[in-house]
Amino acid sequence: MSVTIKDVAKKAGVSPSTVSRVLSNNSRISKETSQKVRDIMDELGYHPNIMAKSLVSKTTQSICVILPKPAEELFMNMFFMELIRGIVTQANRSGYDVLISSGANEQEEVEAVSRLLNGKRVDGAILLYSRKDDKVVDFLQNNNHPFVLVGRSPKYPDLLSVDNDNVQAAYDATQHLINLGHQRIGFVSGPPSHIVSRDRLEGYTRAMEDSNLSMSKDWIVEGEFLQESGYRAMSFFMNLPERPTALLVVDDLVSLGVLRGLHELGYKVPQDLCLVSFNNIAIAELSTPPISSVDIGIYNLGYTASQALIQSVTHVGENQFQKRHIIPHRLVIRESSIFSPTKSEVNTRMNI
Repeated sequence: MSVTIKDVAKKAGVSPSTVSRVLSNNSRISKETSQKVRDIMDELGYHPNIMAKSLVSKTTQSICVILPKPAEELFMNMFFMELIRGIVTQANRSGYDVLISSGANEQEEVEAVSRLLNGKRVDGAILLYSRKDDKVVDFLQNNNHPFVLVGRSPKYPDLLSVDNDNVQAAYDATQHLINLGHQRIGFVSGPPSHIVSRDRLEGYTRAMEDSNLSMSKDWIVEGEFLQESGYRAMSFFMNLPERPTALLVVDDLVSLGVLRGLHELGYKVPQDLCLVSFNNIAIAELSTPPISSVDIGIYNLGYTASQALIQSVTHVGENQFQKRHIIPHRLVIRESSIFSPTKSEVNTRMNI
Protein backbone atom coordinates (compact mmCIF):
# COMPACT_ATOMS: atom_id res chain seq x y z
CA MET A 1 0.00 0.00 0.00
CA SER A 2 1.42 3.39 -1.03
CA VAL A 3 2.27 6.06 1.53
CA THR A 4 -0.07 9.08 1.53
CA ILE A 5 0.19 12.69 2.71
CA LYS A 6 -1.94 11.74 5.71
CA ASP A 7 0.59 9.08 6.71
CA VAL A 8 3.42 11.62 6.53
CA ALA A 9 1.38 14.21 8.47
CA LYS A 10 0.52 11.74 11.24
CA LYS A 11 4.12 10.58 11.62
CA ALA A 12 5.43 14.19 11.64
CA GLY A 13 2.73 15.45 13.98
CA VAL A 14 1.48 18.10 11.56
CA SER A 15 -1.61 18.61 9.43
CA PRO A 16 -1.88 17.29 5.85
CA SER A 17 -2.10 20.91 4.65
CA THR A 18 1.31 21.60 6.24
CA VAL A 19 2.78 18.67 4.32
CA SER A 20 1.27 20.11 1.11
CA ARG A 21 2.82 23.49 1.85
CA VAL A 22 6.21 21.87 2.40
CA LEU A 23 5.91 20.17 -1.00
CA SER A 24 5.11 23.56 -2.56
CA ASN A 25 8.10 25.23 -0.86
CA ASN A 26 5.74 27.64 0.89
CA SER A 27 7.76 30.36 2.63
CA ARG A 28 5.35 30.41 5.60
CA ILE A 29 6.62 27.01 6.75
CA SER A 30 9.68 27.23 9.00
CA LYS A 31 12.92 25.58 7.94
CA GLU A 32 12.78 23.29 10.97
CA THR A 33 9.26 22.05 10.17
CA SER A 34 10.05 21.70 6.49
CA GLN A 35 13.17 19.64 7.20
CA LYS A 36 11.30 17.45 9.71
CA VAL A 37 8.54 16.71 7.19
CA ARG A 38 11.03 15.95 4.43
CA ASP A 39 12.94 13.60 6.72
CA ILE A 40 9.70 11.72 7.42
CA MET A 41 8.99 11.54 3.68
CA ASP A 42 12.37 9.93 3.14
CA GLU A 43 11.86 7.57 6.07
CA LEU A 44 8.45 6.41 4.84
CA GLY A 45 9.43 6.42 1.16
CA TYR A 46 6.76 8.94 0.21
CA HIS A 47 6.75 10.25 -3.37
CA PRO A 48 4.30 13.05 -4.26
CA ASN A 49 1.83 12.59 -7.10
CA ILE A 50 3.18 15.18 -9.55
CA MET A 51 0.07 15.21 -11.73
CA ALA A 52 -2.24 15.80 -8.77
CA LYS A 53 0.10 18.41 -7.36
CA SER A 54 0.14 20.25 -10.68
CA LEU A 55 -3.65 20.37 -10.82
CA VAL A 56 -3.79 21.94 -7.37
CA SER A 57 -0.85 24.34 -7.66
CA LYS A 58 -1.40 25.24 -11.35
CA THR A 59 2.33 24.64 -11.91
CA THR A 60 4.29 21.76 -13.41
CA GLN A 61 7.46 22.23 -11.32
CA SER A 62 9.32 21.93 -14.62
CA ILE A 63 11.17 24.32 -16.91
CA CYS A 64 12.53 23.77 -20.39
CA VAL A 65 15.85 24.65 -22.01
CA ILE A 66 15.68 25.56 -25.69
CA LEU A 67 18.81 24.73 -27.67
CA PRO A 68 19.62 26.79 -30.80
CA LYS A 69 20.26 23.91 -33.22
CA PRO A 70 20.31 20.10 -33.28
CA ALA A 71 21.61 18.86 -29.95
CA GLU A 72 24.19 16.51 -31.44
CA GLU A 73 26.20 19.54 -32.61
CA LEU A 74 25.82 21.54 -29.42
CA PHE A 75 26.88 18.73 -27.13
CA MET A 76 30.26 18.73 -28.87
CA ASN A 77 30.86 22.09 -27.19
CA MET A 78 31.54 21.90 -23.44
CA PHE A 79 30.24 25.47 -23.09
CA PHE A 80 26.65 24.25 -23.40
CA MET A 81 27.23 21.27 -21.12
CA GLU A 82 28.56 23.55 -18.37
CA LEU A 83 25.72 26.02 -18.93
CA ILE A 84 23.14 23.25 -18.60
CA ARG A 85 24.92 21.93 -15.47
CA GLY A 86 24.37 25.30 -13.80
CA ILE A 87 20.72 25.37 -14.86
CA VAL A 88 19.99 21.84 -13.65
CA THR A 89 21.79 22.30 -10.32
CA GLN A 90 19.76 25.36 -9.37
CA ALA A 91 16.50 23.92 -10.70
CA ASN A 92 16.92 20.73 -8.67
CA ARG A 93 17.64 22.75 -5.54
CA SER A 94 14.36 24.57 -6.12
CA GLY A 95 12.43 21.34 -6.68
CA TYR A 96 12.14 21.76 -10.46
CA ASP A 97 12.80 19.32 -13.27
CA VAL A 98 14.43 20.38 -16.55
CA LEU A 99 13.34 19.39 -20.05
CA ILE A 100 15.61 19.98 -23.03
CA SER A 101 14.24 20.72 -26.49
CA SER A 102 15.63 21.77 -29.84
CA GLY A 103 14.86 22.12 -33.52
CA ALA A 104 16.67 22.00 -36.83
CA ASN A 105 15.57 25.57 -37.61
CA GLU A 106 13.77 28.52 -36.01
CA GLN A 107 10.31 27.32 -37.00
CA GLU A 108 10.89 23.93 -35.38
CA GLU A 109 12.15 25.70 -32.25
CA VAL A 110 8.95 27.79 -32.12
CA GLU A 111 6.83 24.67 -32.54
CA ALA A 112 8.73 22.88 -29.78
CA VAL A 113 8.42 25.69 -27.24
CA SER A 114 4.76 26.16 -28.19
CA ARG A 115 3.99 22.49 -27.47
CA LEU A 116 5.71 22.66 -24.10
CA LEU A 117 4.29 25.97 -22.86
CA ASN A 118 0.85 26.02 -24.47
CA GLY A 119 0.45 22.36 -23.50
CA LYS A 120 1.20 23.29 -19.85
CA ARG A 121 4.05 20.78 -19.71
CA VAL A 122 6.51 23.37 -18.32
CA ASP A 123 6.20 26.64 -16.43
CA GLY A 124 8.80 28.61 -18.37
CA ALA A 125 11.74 28.47 -20.77
CA ILE A 126 15.43 29.32 -20.90
CA LEU A 127 16.97 30.24 -24.25
CA LEU A 128 20.68 29.48 -24.42
CA TYR A 129 21.40 32.00 -27.17
CA SER A 130 20.39 35.39 -28.54
CA ARG A 131 19.90 36.10 -32.24
CA LYS A 132 18.86 39.10 -34.24
CA ASP A 133 15.13 39.05 -35.13
CA ASP A 134 14.58 35.79 -33.24
CA LYS A 135 11.20 34.13 -33.91
CA VAL A 136 11.36 32.15 -30.66
CA VAL A 137 11.82 35.31 -28.60
CA ASP A 138 8.98 36.98 -30.54
CA PHE A 139 6.68 34.03 -29.79
CA LEU A 140 7.50 33.95 -26.09
CA GLN A 141 7.22 37.72 -25.71
CA ASN A 142 4.00 38.09 -27.68
CA ASN A 143 2.32 35.27 -25.75
CA ASN A 144 3.50 36.47 -22.32
CA HIS A 145 5.22 33.19 -21.50
CA PRO A 146 7.80 33.30 -18.66
CA PHE A 147 11.32 32.96 -20.10
CA VAL A 148 14.91 33.97 -19.58
CA LEU A 149 17.36 34.78 -22.34
CA VAL A 150 21.03 33.88 -21.95
CA GLY A 151 22.38 36.87 -23.84
CA ARG A 152 20.58 40.06 -24.79
CA SER A 153 17.93 41.12 -27.27
CA PRO A 154 18.38 44.47 -29.10
CA LYS A 155 14.70 44.27 -30.04
CA TYR A 156 13.49 43.76 -26.46
CA PRO A 157 16.03 45.44 -24.15
CA ASP A 158 13.87 44.93 -21.03
CA LEU A 159 13.67 41.14 -21.25
CA LEU A 160 14.61 39.02 -18.26
CA SER A 161 18.14 38.03 -19.26
CA VAL A 162 21.51 36.79 -18.02
CA ASP A 163 24.63 37.80 -19.91
CA ASN A 164 28.24 38.96 -19.82
CA ASP A 165 29.49 42.34 -20.95
CA ASN A 166 30.83 40.77 -24.13
CA VAL A 167 31.91 44.08 -25.62
CA GLN A 168 34.14 44.79 -22.63
CA ALA A 169 35.37 41.19 -22.48
CA ALA A 170 36.53 41.34 -26.10
CA TYR A 171 38.03 44.77 -25.52
CA ASP A 172 40.06 43.42 -22.58
CA ALA A 173 41.26 40.38 -24.51
CA THR A 174 42.29 42.48 -27.51
CA GLN A 175 44.03 44.99 -25.24
CA HIS A 176 46.05 42.13 -23.74
CA LEU A 177 47.41 41.32 -27.20
CA ILE A 178 48.05 45.00 -27.94
CA ASN A 179 49.96 45.33 -24.67
CA LEU A 180 52.18 42.47 -25.80
CA GLY A 181 53.18 44.59 -28.82
CA HIS A 182 50.90 43.14 -31.50
CA GLN A 183 49.59 45.54 -34.12
CA ARG A 184 48.15 43.11 -36.66
CA ILE A 185 45.41 41.28 -34.76
CA GLY A 186 42.79 39.13 -36.47
CA PHE A 187 39.39 38.00 -35.24
CA VAL A 188 37.77 34.60 -35.82
CA SER A 189 34.09 35.37 -35.20
CA GLY A 190 30.92 33.31 -34.86
CA PRO A 191 27.70 33.53 -36.87
CA PRO A 192 26.85 37.22 -37.52
CA SER A 193 23.21 36.53 -36.61
CA HIS A 194 24.24 35.78 -33.00
CA ILE A 195 24.43 38.83 -30.73
CA VAL A 196 27.45 37.47 -28.86
CA SER A 197 29.42 37.44 -32.14
CA ARG A 198 28.46 41.05 -32.82
CA ASP A 199 29.29 42.21 -29.30
CA ARG A 200 32.71 40.55 -29.28
CA LEU A 201 33.46 41.97 -32.73
CA GLU A 202 32.51 45.43 -31.41
CA GLY A 203 34.84 45.06 -28.42
CA TYR A 204 37.70 43.97 -30.68
CA THR A 205 37.06 46.90 -33.03
CA ARG A 206 36.93 49.46 -30.20
CA ALA A 207 40.22 48.25 -28.74
CA MET A 208 41.96 48.46 -32.11
CA GLU A 209 40.56 51.94 -32.78
CA ASP A 210 41.44 53.22 -29.30
CA SER A 211 45.05 52.16 -29.92
CA ASN A 212 45.03 53.76 -33.39
CA LEU A 213 45.72 50.39 -35.03
CA SER A 214 44.58 49.74 -38.56
CA MET A 215 42.26 46.84 -39.32
CA SER A 216 41.90 44.91 -42.53
CA LYS A 217 38.60 43.28 -43.49
CA ASP A 218 40.69 40.25 -44.37
CA TRP A 219 41.61 39.89 -40.70
CA ILE A 220 37.99 39.16 -39.69
CA VAL A 221 36.56 35.73 -40.55
CA GLU A 222 33.05 34.55 -39.64
CA GLY A 223 32.00 30.95 -39.00
CA GLU A 224 30.14 28.63 -36.64
CA PHE A 225 30.91 27.72 -33.03
CA LEU A 226 32.64 24.55 -34.22
CA GLN A 227 36.23 23.31 -34.52
CA GLU A 228 35.90 23.16 -38.27
CA SER A 229 35.39 26.92 -38.50
CA GLY A 230 38.71 27.60 -36.78
CA TYR A 231 40.46 24.98 -38.89
CA ARG A 232 39.22 26.50 -42.16
CA ALA A 233 40.08 30.03 -41.02
CA MET A 234 43.78 29.13 -40.75
CA SER A 235 44.08 28.20 -44.42
CA PHE A 236 42.81 31.69 -45.21
CA PHE A 237 44.76 33.69 -42.61
CA MET A 238 48.15 32.11 -43.10
CA ASN A 239 48.08 32.68 -46.87
CA LEU A 240 47.45 36.42 -46.62
CA PRO A 241 50.26 38.66 -47.96
CA GLU A 242 50.21 40.48 -44.62
CA ARG A 243 48.91 38.02 -42.04
CA PRO A 244 48.04 38.80 -38.39
CA THR A 245 50.58 38.09 -35.67
CA ALA A 246 47.83 37.40 -33.12
CA LEU A 247 44.23 36.19 -33.13
CA LEU A 248 41.17 36.75 -30.99
CA VAL A 249 38.86 33.72 -31.33
CA VAL A 250 35.18 33.81 -30.41
CA ASP A 251 35.03 30.41 -28.67
CA ASP A 252 37.44 27.85 -27.18
CA LEU A 253 36.12 25.02 -29.37
CA VAL A 254 36.85 27.13 -32.44
CA SER A 255 40.34 27.74 -31.02
CA LEU A 256 41.02 24.00 -31.03
CA GLY A 257 40.37 24.04 -34.76
CA VAL A 258 42.74 27.01 -35.08
CA LEU A 259 45.50 25.06 -33.31
CA ARG A 260 44.93 22.00 -35.50
CA GLY A 261 45.04 24.07 -38.67
CA LEU A 262 48.22 25.87 -37.64
CA HIS A 263 49.91 22.59 -36.70
CA GLU A 264 49.14 21.05 -40.09
CA LEU A 265 50.50 24.15 -41.81
CA GLY A 266 53.72 23.95 -39.80
CA TYR A 267 53.18 26.99 -37.57
CA LYS A 268 53.62 27.13 -33.81
CA VAL A 269 51.61 28.92 -31.12
CA PRO A 270 52.67 31.33 -29.69
CA GLN A 271 56.01 31.52 -31.56
CA ASP A 272 54.39 32.24 -34.95
CA LEU A 273 50.94 33.37 -33.87
CA CYS A 274 49.56 34.35 -30.47
CA LEU A 275 46.04 33.32 -29.50
CA VAL A 276 43.34 34.44 -27.04
CA SER A 277 39.89 32.85 -26.87
CA PHE A 278 36.63 32.92 -24.90
CA ASN A 279 34.73 30.76 -22.38
CA ASN A 280 37.65 29.08 -20.56
CA ILE A 281 36.23 25.57 -20.82
CA ALA A 282 38.36 22.79 -19.33
CA ILE A 283 39.89 21.82 -22.67
CA ALA A 284 41.48 25.29 -22.98
CA GLU A 285 43.84 24.49 -20.13
CA LEU A 286 44.52 20.96 -21.40
CA SER A 287 45.29 21.84 -25.02
CA THR A 288 48.81 22.13 -26.46
CA PRO A 289 49.69 24.85 -25.79
CA PRO A 290 47.21 25.83 -23.07
CA ILE A 291 44.93 28.56 -24.43
CA SER A 292 44.61 32.04 -22.91
CA SER A 293 40.87 32.47 -22.53
CA VAL A 294 38.28 34.86 -21.12
CA ASP A 295 36.45 33.11 -18.28
CA ILE A 296 32.81 34.22 -18.55
CA GLY A 297 31.48 32.20 -15.59
CA ILE A 298 29.53 29.66 -17.66
CA TYR A 299 28.18 27.75 -14.66
CA ASN A 300 27.02 31.00 -13.04
CA LEU A 301 25.30 32.03 -16.27
CA GLY A 302 23.23 28.84 -16.17
CA TYR A 303 22.62 28.90 -12.42
CA THR A 304 21.49 32.54 -12.47
CA ALA A 305 19.26 32.00 -15.51
CA SER A 306 17.52 29.09 -13.78
CA GLN A 307 17.15 31.06 -10.54
CA ALA A 308 15.74 34.12 -12.32
CA LEU A 309 13.19 32.06 -14.27
CA ILE A 310 11.94 30.15 -11.22
CA GLN A 311 11.65 33.39 -9.24
CA SER A 312 9.65 34.84 -12.12
CA VAL A 313 7.38 31.78 -12.29
CA THR A 314 6.78 31.61 -8.53
CA HIS A 315 6.68 35.42 -8.08
CA VAL A 316 9.25 35.19 -5.27
CA GLY A 317 10.57 38.68 -4.58
CA GLU A 318 8.31 40.07 -7.30
CA ASN A 319 8.96 43.67 -6.29
CA GLN A 320 12.71 43.14 -6.36
CA PHE A 321 13.07 41.64 -9.83
CA GLN A 322 16.31 42.49 -11.56
CA LYS A 323 15.66 42.24 -15.27
CA ARG A 324 19.23 42.10 -16.55
CA HIS A 325 21.90 40.07 -14.76
CA ILE A 326 25.54 40.59 -15.81
CA ILE A 327 28.03 37.88 -14.88
CA PRO A 328 31.62 39.18 -14.45
CA HIS A 329 34.47 37.99 -16.69
CA ARG A 330 38.22 37.63 -16.25
CA LEU A 331 41.09 36.93 -18.62
CA VAL A 332 43.05 33.77 -17.81
CA ILE A 333 46.49 34.12 -19.39
CA ARG A 334 48.24 30.95 -20.56
CA GLU A 335 50.99 29.97 -22.99
CA SER A 336 49.07 30.60 -26.22
CA SER A 337 49.51 34.37 -25.87
CA ILE A 338 52.81 34.60 -23.98
CA PHE A 339 55.95 33.53 -25.83
CA SER A 340 58.74 32.48 -23.46
CA PRO A 341 61.65 31.32 -25.68
CA THR A 342 63.94 28.54 -24.51
CA LYS A 343 67.65 29.24 -23.93
CA SER A 344 68.58 27.62 -27.26
CA GLU A 345 66.04 29.79 -29.08
CA VAL A 346 67.45 32.92 -27.45
CA ASN A 347 71.00 31.90 -28.44
CA THR A 348 69.87 31.25 -32.01
CA ARG A 349 68.23 34.67 -32.27
CA MET A 350 71.38 36.29 -30.89
CA ASN A 351 73.54 34.27 -33.32
CA ILE A 352 75.45 32.66 -30.45
